[in-house]
Amino acid sequence: MPLDSNHSRRDFLALLSALGASNFATVGAWAQQTMPLRRIPTTGETLPIIGLGSSKVISEISANGPEPVEAILRTLVEHGGRVVDTWPRNPANDSGFGQIINQPDLRDKLFVTTKVSEDGQAGVDQLEQSLKSYGRQTIDLAQIFSLTDLYTHWPTLKEWKASGRARYIGVTVSQYELYEALEEFLGRETPDFVQYNYSITERRAEERMLPLAQDRGIAVIINRPFMNGEYFQRLAGVPLPDWASEIGIHSWAEFSLKYILPHPAITSVLTETSNPAHMAENAMAAYGQMPDAAARRRMAAYIDQV
Repeated sequence: MPLDSNHSRRDFLALLSALGASNFATVGAWAQQTMPLRRIPTTGETLPIIGLGSSKVISEISANGPEPVEAILRTLVEHGGRVVDTWPRNPANDSGFGQIINQPDLRDKLFVTTKVSEDGQAGVDQLEQSLKSYGRQTIDLAQIFSLTDLYTHWPTLKEWKASGRARYIGVTVSQYELYEALEEFLGRETPDFVQYNYSITERRAEERMLPLAQDRGIAVIINRPFMNGEYFQRLAGVPLPDWASEIGIHSWAEFSLKYILPHPAITSVLTETSNPAHMAENAMAAYGQMPDAAARRRMAAYIDQV
């Protein structure tokens, strides 16, 4: 019988709850002791392959308090993750985030990013404020969000890296419409990181963008692995194929993540959630069996027909 997506998620999360966070990595196909790591080409430093893309949950700190973000970040860290990707929104939320990431059990265990998403001087001010709000003299990764005022801000980011205010610098896109402009930029510059939108339902990055980053020695962070939730809405009520369990897939979240993760160009995949249990599920997708090329083609063909 095909697995119902809601039923499989309930079973999976019930298993995680029964085992306890510290024991997840000892079960069955998840018997690895640490989350798999990928190299940053410019330095050789490694990052865990699952991270948190936290814009929504962090934007709610002032309304909901710090506890939801604390729980999600601790779940990420307990499962071997480090990357937390966000950008400044407003002083109340950003300062709250800074207090969370500087707690003793988290401060040295996270790879923290920021972004500039405003034009001109407002963008420079945004970068400055993010360091202040996050309580960091050096940010791990500073990025230009969606190529905003790209050729104004890129020299600023290079200055930040040269002065030690940013360890790495990069650019992001989350729309196909920006691929051409990004490709033009990558013909002129070599950032440490680039972000692309990529999932089992948004596969265009496979054609040129992922190979280009791999050829140029640029680390790749993936956003929108679940299309900002649209993926789950599209598949609501659709059963997982009965062959999914044969390749270690037990939920729709795993289906997209395990399609993405085998690509050799990818350094880390951002998963956005406000639920610690879902963060655990996402993190566990990094462990165990991964589909081979034939299985990935079969997965893509299944998605294309639903």
